[in-house]
Amino acid sequence: MSTSSTLERESGNGTTHKDTKNEQAELERLLNREATAFNRELEVDRILKAFKLNPYEILDVDVTITPDGVKKRYKQLSLFIHPDKTSHPSAPIAFDLLKKAKLSNSSSREELDATLVSARQQLLKSLSLPTSIVDSDHRLTGLKPPFKEQLRDAQKKMLIDEEVRRRKAVKLNHANEGYEARKKEDEVNEKKRKAEADKDWEANREVRVGSWRDFAGSKKKKAKTKSNILG
Repeated sequence: MSTSSTLERESGNGTTHKDTKNEQAELERLLNREATAFNRELEVDRILKAFKLNPYEILDVDVTITPDGVKKRYKQLSLFIHPDKTSHPSAPIAFDLLKKAKLSNSSSREELDATLVSARQQLLKSLSLPTSIVDSDHRLTGLKPPFKEQLRDAQKKMLIDEEVRRRKAVKLNHANEGYEARKKEDEVNEKKRKAEADKDWEANREVRVGSWRDFAGSKKKKAKTKSNILG
């Protein structure tokens, strides 16, 4: 009997070996889909818990990653957690956070890197360690709490301070813009008021002239009457 015939041979319950194999393959595909869906939800949760002001943390990459590496990582994550591919209720929020962490602006990334480096240097100085020390140095690996944990907290604090300063500057700028806008509006209103006053003055000119003529005529008439009485 051929191998093919053997695989097609029915078992005691009427199911062929080929049917059993197909069922196992389908079960495997189902389990893989479930695992993928579960992993998508885990990734959404990870992004939501990541520190929002640190794109590296949202992307889950090292600060040394290249621009091309950032693009590749962003593409992978954006496809993996896209709201159309996961039923997680907060997927749209995570997707928006991911879009803001693209690091596509080189100047913004340079500013971010400078802040992270500054935080590291300040932390090392506070630990009385040289700023040129590498993370693998035994003076860092034996720290409690771990150096990476301390560094993350230091960087988080500095990023928050930077964000607070940025927001204050924006608020002040808006206030100044509002003041300038109000000042300009007041100037425009003053010009309108003056124009209306000039218009009213001109419109009432004839009335004023008539009144003056009446007054002058009345004065002359009184003077003439007085002269006649005296004469």
